[in-house]
This record gives sequence, C-alpha cells and structure tokens, in this order.
Amino acid sequence: MPSTSSSMQTFPLVFHASPDETIAWRDGAPVSVRAFLADVHALAAALPEGGHVFNVCTDRYRFTVSLCATLVAGKTSLLPSTHTPEMVRALASFAPDAFCLHDSEDCAIDLPCFRYPDLAHARVSDQAPVPHIDGARVVAYVFTSGSTGVPVPHRKTWGFLVKNVRAAADRLGLLAGARATLVGTVPPQHMYGFESTVLLALIGGLAFSNRQPFYPVDIRAELGAVPEPRVLVSSPVHLRALFANDEALPRASLVLSATAPLSEKLALDAEARLDAPLMEIYGSTETGQIATRRTARTAAWELFPDITLTPRDDESDDADEPTMWASGGHVETPVPMGDALERIDDTHFLLHGRKADLINIAGKRTSLAYLNHQLNAVPGVVDGVFYMPDDTPADGEPVRRLMALVVAPEIAAADLQRALRERIDAAFMPRPLLFVDTLPRNATGKLPRNVLRQLIEQERNRRATLSFTVPPEHPALAGHFPGHPIVPGVVLLDHALDAIGAALGKNFDAGRIESAKFLSPAQPGELLDIAYEMAASGAIRFTIHAGARTVASGALVARSVKDAHAS
Repeated sequence: MPSTSSSMQTFPLVFHASPDETIAWRDGAPVSVRAFLADVHALAAALPEGGHVFNVCTDRYRFTVSLCATLVAGKTSLLPSTHTPEMVRALASFAPDAFCLHDSEDCAIDLPCFRYPDLAHARVSDQAPVPHIDGARVVAYVFTSGSTGVPVPHRKTWGFLVKNVRAAADRLGLLAGARATLVGTVPPQHMYGFESTVLLALIGGLAFSNRQPFYPVDIRAELGAVPEPRVLVSSPVHLRALFANDEALPRASLVLSATAPLSEKLALDAEARLDAPLMEIYGSTETGQIATRRTARTAAWELFPDITLTPRDDESDDADEPTMWASGGHVETPVPMGDALERIDDTHFLLHGRKADLINIAGKRTSLAYLNHQLNAVPGVVDGVFYMPDDTPADGEPVRRLMALVVAPEIAAADLQRALRERIDAAFMPRPLLFVDTLPRNATGKLPRNVLRQLIEQERNRRATLSFTVPPEHPALAGHFPGHPIVPGVVLLDHALDAIGAALGKNFDAGRIESAKFLSPAQPGELLDIAYEMAASGAIRFTIHAGARTVASGALVARSVKDAHAS
C-alpha cells in the first residue's frame, strides 16, 4: 500500500505480497520477487553516467529489470514509438546525456551504448527490501508524432502510472489475488505493451513471461510453457493469425487486445478458441488506458471510474462533431481525444474511428501530418502527401496500408524509399508510392480527401493494371506445343516487362527477374491483365491474370534504368 508524508506520496516498486512470489518466467523457469529485486539493484549500480536511458532490450525480463534499475538509479527512461535514425537523432537532441541500454550482440543505434550485463551473480538478499518511489518521479518520457514532424515528449510519473494500472487491473479482475502470468505478443517499448505486460505485472502483483512470441506456433508454445491462470496480451493482427487454423490452443483465463479496433467476429473467435473472455482496451499515449469493453457482447466502451468525457467545440477542428476531452482519475490534465467518440451516458461511449490525421498500423501510432513532413523534407521532393485508404474488406477488419503521392522528377523511386526508411518506421512505408506531375491543391493549399481519392483511382487505372494478348500466329507457339499451343513463360515475361516499362516510360535495359512463378497455362489470344506495384526495396512485383485465374507472378529488379524516350 502507498505511504504518505506531509511532503509526498510514495508507492512501492512492486506490489507483490511476498518476496517469494513469482514475478517472471524466464524461458520456462520462475523468478521470485527477491531474485528480481537483486537484479534490479545490481544493474542500477552498474549503469553508466547519463540521466536518460533509451531502453531497447528485446527480452521482456531484461527490459523490466532495466526499467526498474533506471528508476532506482534516479534516471529516466526514453520510450519512443519507433527506433529510426531520425527518431534517435530527435532523442539525442531532447536528452543529450542519453545512452542506449540494449541486450543484442551488436547495437546499431547511434548513441553511446551499454549492454545489459550478466547478472547471474547478483546477491539475493534475505530481506529483499522493496524500494518506494516518490509518486511525482518521472519514470519515462513517451513520444508522439507532432504536427511539425518533431516528436512530442509526454512525461509519465510513477504516481500516474500506478493509479492508471491499478484502475485497469481492478477493471480486469486482476487485483484480488489473481496471480496470473501475462504472455505478451506486443513489445514492452510500445505504450500498450509497456502498460499491460510490464507495469500490470509490477503494479498488479502478477507475473510476466520474458518472451515475445510473434508467430502462431510460438504463441501456442509460450501459453503452454507458463502455468495457469494465463492472460494473453495481444492485438488484432496477432489474433487473426493465431486463429487461422483449427489447431487446439492452451486455455487462457483472460485475453486483452488493443492497438486497433477489433471486430465482433474476431472477439467471438478468441473467446471460443481460448475459452476466456476477451477485453478490449481503449486509451492513448497522453491519457493512458481509460476504458474497456467486452467486444463479443457489446459495442459500447465503459470508462474507468472517475474518468469523464466532455465535448468541446474546437474552432481549429474541421470535423462537424465537437472534440471529446478526457479528464479525471489518473488523467492529470484534460486531454483532447484524437478519435470520433459518441457519448451514450456518463460512463459509456461508442468509438467511430480515428480522426483523419491519426493512424495506427500494426500497433504503432503516428499522424499523417508527421509523415507528410518527413516526406517533404527529403531533398528533391517538390511536393508529396500520404493517404490512408478507407477501404474495408468483407470481414470488417480495417485495411491498414498507406499510400503516398509525390512530385519528385529528379529522384529514382528506390532512392526516395531509402530516404524515407531513414525517417519513418517500416510500418508506415507507403505501398504503393505513386509519382505524379502535380498534386491538385486548392486555393488554400489543401488537398481535399475526395480529390486525392479520385487522383489515386486515376493513377491506379492508368499505371497499375495493363492488358495484352499473345496472338495465335506468334512464332513461339509453333513448337509449344504442336496441336495444343500454350504461351511459353518467357513470352509472358517479355510482354510483361515491355508493358510495365511502357507504362512507366522506362526501358529496363539491364533488368533482372528476381523471381517468377507460372501457376496456370495461358492460351493464345487470351486477354491477360498485369497488375504491378513498386516494393519498398525498389523491385517491381507483378501478377498476370486471365480473368479470375492467376497465370504467373514475379519480381523485377532494375539494375539500370533510363528514359524510354532517350533510347
């Protein structure tokens, strides 16, 4: 329990009732609170100079020990959403004394690096005193993408985190001696993973698994490697993959999901396959977690106790509906929410999706304004814009694949993609990246969404789908095969390269077919369609169809490209 004095309120570093309780499972072996605290104190004593720690440990146990050791040593953690070179430069500017704490063989991050040491000989104290932390201490800075392209830091105090996570644990039924083990498919550096796999264990008195399973076979194995009760902390993308086949899964006591809206069907599948209720979590980097819903039973979200949503008209907001502001409880100051929220009553609301400028891909959140800033900051880019399609497939799960249009007549596509990878996370790389002559900005310099949508459709129709036929009299058909002619694969590839080159205004004079698959025969005179896109590597991926039938697919790498008009 927290203690108080006339000057401050303190909270324990861990909330477990006994130092002999299990706080973690490392590769299938239990770790007691006593041993964990020994590792924390040993690492705290070994940390180098520098007040800010960029913690990139991939092992969840090492990450958590490092987080606590940083706090005990009087230092502050830096938890950005991405680890791109551009973000690292921003961190160095924000905190010049920062160093990188890692557990890899070779740290490629451009900061002073300190590798997580071997703590096998850390002295385990029989007393195992639990450090108490001032509630006002800044534990970490988490970062969101600012509208100017500069990452915006948000301070998280120990008191804020304790109140937030205790409220979440109480809502989820994990405070009353649950002693559950958390298995997370999400990284601990991400705000959701940070709260629900690390802090939930420390502050809720639970245990956590050190592994971060990604593939379905690994998730199944990790669930089976820790004792019941188990809590699976995951996301829609991982859950969809996990339920792709009918293989039996270890039972869970609870499933948590966040980072993207979950469909009712997927929630029902999760509850049936894992024999557990699924709770979806809602919040933001600024507010922390503020609401939950059992998605299989209701579309309505229920706010945490003492949290309120208040509508406010915002003159700078182009939306018809007012912005909802969250306040109360652990939210120290009112925060505008970047989503379209509809209040049902004082404690319930509906979520209608993110507002136009905020996007979330694979659990990573950014803004279109930030991405546009980075795109237009690349030397040689005259104008450019990112676009998030609002297509929704039949299963109701939103498509999350960004596109970008760019005016950059002097830059090759591969060079621009390399420059973007230096600036933005791989999850936000545009596919496709379309080069255009100009962007249809209006008199105020804006690009209305409907105008962008029309331009993209025109570009797709003009450049991404081509058609051709191989006439029956083609000389290659005479011997391939007599009486039953089919189009040779080399002829298909030749036509595909010519068509794509003509569409792009290029000659692939030294191109190389990186891969090719021939899936069904093409008949002479049959209408064949080519669909293609530029991959992040600069390769051109293409597929040849005959109606609904796939004939061939492949990838072209252009070693040397020149204008067709110059040849």
